[in-house]
Amino acid sequence: MLKKKQVHRKNDNFRQNLDPLNPEELSIHKEFQENIKRIKGELGNSTDLVIRELNFGPVHGALVYMDGLVDGKWISEYVLETLMNKALPDEHPDLFQVILEKTVALGSVKVINNWNEVYDLLLSGCSIIFLNGYNKAISGETKGGETRPILEPTQQLSIRGPKDAFTETLRVNTALIRRRIKSPNLWVESMKIGKVTQTDIAIMYVKGIADDEIVKEVKQRLNRIDIDAILDSGYIEQLIEDQTFTSFPTTYHTERPDVVASHLLEGRIAIVSDGSPFAVTVPAIFVQFFQAPDDYYSRFDISSSIRLLRILSFFIALIGPSLYIAATTFHQEMIPTTLAIAIAAQRENVPFPAFVEALIMEVTFEILREAGLRLPRAVGQAVSIVGALVIGQAAVQASIVSPVMVIVVSITAIANFSTPVFAMAVSARLLRFTLMVLAALVGFFGIMVGLMVMAIHLCSLRSFGVPYMAPLSPFSGENQQDVFIRYPIWAIKDRPKHISKGNIIRTGEHQKPTPPKHGSSHESDDTKGN
Repeated sequence: MLKKKQVHRKNDNFRQNLDPLNPEELSIHKEFQENIKRIKGELGNSTDLVIRELNFGPVHGALVYMDGLVDGKWISEYVLETLMNKALPDEHPDLFQVILEKTVALGSVKVINNWNEVYDLLLSGCSIIFLNGYNKAISGETKGGETRPILEPTQQLSIRGPKDAFTETLRVNTALIRRRIKSPNLWVESMKIGKVTQTDIAIMYVKGIADDEIVKEVKQRLNRIDIDAILDSGYIEQLIEDQTFTSFPTTYHTERPDVVASHLLEGRIAIVSDGSPFAVTVPAIFVQFFQAPDDYYSRFDISSSIRLLRILSFFIALIGPSLYIAATTFHQEMIPTTLAIAIAAQRENVPFPAFVEALIMEVTFEILREAGLRLPRAVGQAVSIVGALVIGQAAVQASIVSPVMVIVVSITAIANFSTPVFAMAVSARLLRFTLMVLAALVGFFGIMVGLMVMAIHLCSLRSFGVPYMAPLSPFSGENQQDVFIRYPIWAIKDRPKHISKGNIIRTGEHQKPTPPKHGSSHESDDTKGN
């Protein structure tokens, strides 16, 4: 056991190797050359480590930063230029304080006293100034470097609404949310996760709307994470979700700032990770995966109709092939006679049963879909479309599958694309194969048993203590305003009570639009003018 612990300590990053109980290891040396030597040794004399030795009047020192993590313009104009051109007094009781208060022209400047802070700030894009004779250093906020610009969403597209999407920069993402919610009650709390990567994480919620118990639970689950690396918000999703062995997503991720803002205003908590263009919001419930962003930017009747169409498409994608298998294998009497004769004539030369026929087509289509995603964008769509047409036509001519099966699989695939959130669409794709097996074994009875088990499983799921099927199970009549039918904006008066425990009032009184009364002041003015 002792050897294993020693190996584990060697594999940890250098910040973990510092003994917090030994002040000599944590404290900054008074000789700045010793500090420079230590930084070079700890970072392996990395080529992106920049050290600029300077003379601050009567005191020698050094400016240290990581190339590529800082804004070069800020370094040259607001740090080097002011330090080199500013006339410092030859005699002063505390030259360190003079440089801190009157020389470094940066917005965020702080004093650091130990090496843990030095490495955290240095590797986060800050610049460190060491002065000879002082066992402390000055840190200046100079984060910058090359970043991806704000572009349109690539996955969650919408016809109407904002066109900006998250980037891989944490502060840009939090700013995009802050622009939409200009309230002091929007709180942002930060932490670092990952022993090696030290990834910056931001927890965002609206104080007074979010449930304090859920906020506390989110923080506890994040604090329990003990892992070397967090490279994307997907790592966090898998480490904080309630249920691992389920195909249904119990956390919601999005690349749209407006979606995160709307979730925050409903009482949810957002988790934003540095280096990831996707934010995670919790708790997540089943019905929200069928709500698209432009549902709330259009009239309620149009949005409700399209939402019902999405839910219908989800069930088609889920049980489409299994219904065909059950009907043609066990329940031919349920098919109209003319259609049954036509299907039988088409399947006369097909050597496989309906289940094998459907399995061949479904697996082939899944391979084509995955190939279309992984190929270069210029040829990916062409290969998937041409491949589906050529393979489908060739399979029919070779009597491997029937034309009806090609139609069923095509309709199922198109219906699957109608689900707004990819994670829920994948769940339907996985469960489709289970229902196909049950349909091949016992027909419609197997499909009903599979759907019942799925419903029981959905009702048993929780997302940070919130029932996954709320407000359907347990049923809440007060929260049916934005489930299957979206009420008009003025009629959605309350926030979801199963999520928000604070201020649940969303809309004021008398918000319903009313036409001007006959004989209004404008008509009176026109009459007087005539």
